[in-house]
Amino acid sequence: MASKIDDLDVKIIKELREDARKSFREIAEKLEVAEGTVYNRVNKLQEIGVIKGFMADVDFSKIGYDLTALIGVIVEGGALSKMEKKFAKEPNVSAVYDVTGEYDALIVAKFKDRDSLNSFVKRLLAFPEVKRTYTMLVLNVMKETHGVEL
Repeated sequence: MASKIDDLDVKIIKELREDARKSFREIAEKLEVAEGTVYNRVNKLQEIGVIKGFMADVDFSKIGYDLTALIGVIVEGGALSKMEKKFAKEPNVSAVYDVTGEYDALIVAKFKDRDSLNSFVKRLLAFPEVKRTYTMLVLNVMKETHGVEL
């Protein structure tokens, strides 16, 4: 996919990551290209899966989700993909990763309180395929973005 995008595509992506509500006209003016070019490039980037969607960057702590948990999970052999799909459907879960090391999967989830975290972990442990979990709570967020510098 990297070979399908060029410098202009990267510049458009940077503009949209800065503010996804920018109009194509604003982006075109800043990058000194035609508005139609921006429109066509954004459509192409969506079609090839580089741009997966547009959404608000929410500070969840300001709407009551003050606890962020990183939960390492050990799953019985052969059941990992099935279990990760189940984990991903949970409403509090923002990420599920296959990982190397001591755990098979890492779940990132946000909760309003300890009781909801406790219930979530107990739901995980109720699956016979889940052998063990290890939960870490985030104390302070130093940086939380969903991307890298382009």
